[in-house]
Amino acid sequence: MSANESSKPVSRRQDLHPGLLVAIVQKADQSSGKLTVGVVQDILTRAAVHSRGIKVRLESGEIGRVQEILDLRAAE
Repeated sequence: MSANESSKPVSRRQDLHPGLLVAIVQKADQSSGKLTVGVVQDILTRAAVHSRGIKVRLESGEIGRVQEILDLRAAE
């Protein structure tokens, strides 16, 4: 299943925090829907809500919009 077929992106900033395991789509991969998995280092979107997903920087340095939260235990 590609990112285009999955559930809608994580669009609320309050649902994210550093240390959370997520799947993002990088700008170069938007057309293919390829997801990159990593741990959130910084939340880059300043708005409380963003329709295309909240932009984050992963600990690996990659930047993209969150499509899925993968580790729900870390969200509590």
